[in-house]
Amino acid sequence: MSDEPGAEPEPDADSDSNAETDGVPTVEVASGTGVPVRGNDIDTDQIIPARYLKAITFDGLGEYAFYDQRFENGEETDHPFNNERYQGASILVVNANFGCGSSREHAPQALDRWGIDAIVGESFAEIFAGNCLALGIPTVTAPVQDINQLQDHVEEYPETEIAVDVANETVSYGERLLEGTVDTAQRTALLEGVWDTTELLKSNRKAIFETARSLPYIEDAAIEGAPGAPAGSEDRSARSEATGASEN
Repeated sequence: MSDEPGAEPEPDADSDSNAETDGVPTVEVASGTGVPVRGNDIDTDQIIPARYLKAITFDGLGEYAFYDQRFENGEETDHPFNNERYQGASILVVNANFGCGSSREHAPQALDRWGIDAIVGESFAEIFAGNCLALGIPTVTAPVQDINQLQDHVEEYPETEIAVDVANETVSYGERLLEGTVDTAQRTALLEGVWDTTELLKSNRKAIFETARSLPYIEDAAIEGAPGAPAGSEDRSARSEATGASEN
C-alpha cells in the first residue's frame, strides 16, 4: 500500500487475504494501522462529494475522500485523513450508521483507493456495506464502548497494528482482543472468495460460452464474435456433424 493518500493501493504483502479461489482472492484477515473518523451518521456525500461522481472511472477518487471535510477555503483542516500520523493506515474506525444516505458506490471506491482494507464501526448503512463487500472490504461491527476505546487507542498510539479477523469475527490491537460481528452473508462471501461477481464470471467464461452454445436461439457467429470468447472452439454445426458421424 502506498503511504500517500489518493495513490492506488498496492497489494499488502503482509495480508493473509491473498489466497486464490477461482480467480477471486479470499479475505480472511486484514491488518494495518488505523485511522479514526469520529461521528455518527456520516453519509456518502461526506465520504465523497457529489461533484466527483462525474468521473468516468473510479481511478484517482482516493484523493477526494472526505474532501469537503478535509479542506476549507483551500486550506487543510484537522480531519484525520490529513493527519500525517495516519498516512498509510488501512483500517478505518468509525461510529454509528456510517455510509448512510445515497447508495453511491463511489464512497467505498474512494476509501479503497485511499488505502482502506477494512472498516470497524458501531453500525453501517446496509447498501454501503454491500458496496464494500463488492470490493472485498470487510465491515465489522462492535459495541459502542469497544469502538470508542479503539478510537482512543489509535489516536494515542497511531503506530499500533490492528488485525481484523473475518473468520473469527475479532479485532485485535496491542494486547486487546474485541469480539466483533461480520454479517453472515458477507463473511461467507469473503472467506469463500465469491465476493467479486465480475471476476467470478471472467474466471468461468469457458463454462458461460459453452452454455451459450447450447442455446438454440443464439447464433454461433454472435458467440464467437463476443468479447472474451475462448479461441479455437468449434461451433455447434461442427459438433453436431461429429456427433452424427460417431453415432452412425
